Amino acid sequence: MPERNIDFGRFGARGLKGHEAAARQLDALANFVSTPVTQRRGLLARLHYLTRTEHAREAAREAGLSVTARTLNAWLNGERNPSKKNLRAIETAYRAVRRHNVARYLTARLNREGRGTRVEFHPLNQSQVPRPHQRALSFRTLNVRHWDRIVEAWARDDDDALDDAWVNDVAVDLGSEWGQYEYVTNVGFAA
Repeated sequence: MPERNIDFGRFGARGLKGHEAAARQLDALANFVSTPVTQRRGLLARLHYLTRTEHAREAAREAGLSVTARTLNAWLNGERNPSKKNLRAIETAYRAVRRHNVARYLTARLNREGRGTRVEFHPLNQSQVPRPHQRALSFRTLNVRHWDRIVEAWARDDDDALDDAWVNDVAVDLGSEWGQYEYVTNVGFAA
C-alpha cells in the first residue's frame, strides 16, 4: 500500500503505530481494573468479574482459563494462590471478557448517532532525527463517524484487523499526507 513506512525509525524517529495508540485509548475508555492481578485485591476483582454470570464463566473458559470450581473457590477464599501461568490466564481472560462486554457501549459512544468523535493525531517524535531528514509535521484533528470495525477488531484483540480498519476508515481521511501519521506519539479521542 502506498504511503506505508517500510523502515520506520531508521534516522531516529520515535513513535508507535496509530492503531496501537487507538487501542491504548480504547483500553483507557474500557476502565479495566487498575490494581495488578498479582495483588489480592486485583485478583479478587478479576475473579468476581469472570465468575459473576454464566456468560462470563463461558467467556473465561474460551479465553483459556480452565480451572475447576474447587480451585476457583480456593483462590477466592485465599486458601491457595494461582500460579504465574494461571495469573496470566486470568488477566488475559479478564481483558477479553471486559472488551467484549464494553464493545457495544463504546461503539455507540464513539459513533454518537452519526455525529462521530473528534480524533487528535499527535505527530511522531523527531527530536533525534538529523535536520536534513526531518519532515514538517503538524498536529491534526479529524472527526471519525464510523467506529464499528475499529471497536470490533479491538474487542477481538485482532491487531491486523485493527490496523486495517484504522488505516482504511480513519487515516486515509487525512488526505494525501495520511502516511505521515501512520506512526504517532499519541492519538486522543474527545469521547
